[in-house]
Amino acid sequence: MTAEGYQLFVGTEEGLEPLAAEGVEVRGNGTIGAAPGYRVLNLLEANQRAQEVQAFAVPVGEEGAAVKPATTSQAFVGQPTISYDEENDVMVTAEGERYVAQDGNFVPEDGQGPVLPAGWTENVGFDNFATIFTDPTFRGGFLKIFLWNLAFPLLSVASTFVLGMLLALLFNDPRLKGKGVYRSLLILPYALPIFVTGLVWAAMFNQQFGLINEVTGLNINWLGDPWAARAALLITNLWLGFPYMFLICTGALQSIPNDVKEAAAVDGAGPVRTLVSVTMPLLLVAVGPLLVASFAFNFNNFTLIYLVTRGGPFDAGNSLVGNTDLLINFAYRLALESGQPNIGLASAVSIVIFMLVGAISYVGFRQSAALEEVN
Repeated sequence: MTAEGYQLFVGTEEGLEPLAAEGVEVRGNGTIGAAPGYRVLNLLEANQRAQEVQAFAVPVGEEGAAVKPATTSQAFVGQPTISYDEENDVMVTAEGERYVAQDGNFVPEDGQGPVLPAGWTENVGFDNFATIFTDPTFRGGFLKIFLWNLAFPLLSVASTFVLGMLLALLFNDPRLKGKGVYRSLLILPYALPIFVTGLVWAAMFNQQFGLINEVTGLNINWLGDPWAARAALLITNLWLGFPYMFLICTGALQSIPNDVKEAAAVDGAGPVRTLVSVTMPLLLVAVGPLLVASFAFNFNNFTLIYLVTRGGPFDAGNSLVGNTDLLINFAYRLALESGQPNIGLASAVSIVIFMLVGAISYVGFRQSAALEEVN
C-alpha cells in the first residue's frame, strides 16, 4: 500500500513537519509500517518505552495545544484548561477563574471554592506540630480526641480481659461438661470479619429501627449522642474482643501447675484467696505483654470507629472533630475527607500518634517485665 490519500507528518518537540510519501508504507488501519530514515517500534518496544512515549508531546496551533499519545498507535490533540501567568503568579482557567498562590496551594482569588489539585512542595519545618499544640481551635479538638483515645483502649482492654478471664475460669472447671462446644461458640465473634460485624452493630444501634432499642424498649439515640455513641463503641468492641482474651486466658490457665493451687489450699487459702494471690499473678505473667499489644491495637482501631460511628456525632459548626474520633481517624479526615485536605498536618498527627503509642507501650512492657519476678 502507498501513502496516497493520507497526510503524512513527522512530530518533534518543535512541532509537525511534512513527511515525503515516497517509500512510506501505510497499514490497513492507517498506521505507518515503515518510513525511510525512521524505525517503527513494535508493540513490545513501545510498551518498554511507555513512559517516554507518554511524556512526548508535539506542539500544534496556539495557546499550548499539543498532540499527545492515547494508545501505542493513536493520538489526540489536547489543550490545557489552566495556564500559569508568571508575571502575576496566578493560575487562570479557561473560564477566566483566577487562583493565587497560598501555603503551597493555588486558592481561588475570590476565596470561594476548593483549591486546585496542583500544588508544590514547601518546607514548613515544625509549623504543623506548632499548629497541633498552639492553635487554640485545633488544640482544643486535639486534646478532646486524645483523652477519648486514652480512655477507649483502656476501657476496651479492661472490659474484654475481665469478661474473657471470667469465662476462661468458668470453662476451666473440670466438672463442666461439653466445654469444647461452648468454647467453639464463644470464639465465633472473633472469627467473623470486623467489616461485617461492625456494620451489623451500627445497624442494631439505630435509634428508630435498631435491635437494641427494640429489645430493651429504650429510645436512646445511640449514634447521635456523644456519650451514648462512646458506650455503643465499647459494647461493640467488648463483643469483638472478649473471645481473644478468652483464648489467651484459657491457654494461660491450663499452663498453671495444679501443684501451686494444691499448695495454696494446704496453707488454708480459699478459692477467692487462691484466685487473687496465686492464679491472677501467674496469669498476668503470661498475658501481660498481650494486654499491652491489645492496648496498642485499640489505640489505633480505625476500622471499628469508621464502620460504627465514622467518628461522629459532630458538634454543631465543627465537621472536623468528632466525639468518637481516635487520633488515627482524625488524621485520616485531615488527609482525605476535609474540605481542604492537609497531608502535612495529618502526617504530623501520625508522628504524634507513633510517639504516644511508643511511650505507652514502653511503660506497659516495663510493668509486664516486672511481673516476671512472680516466677
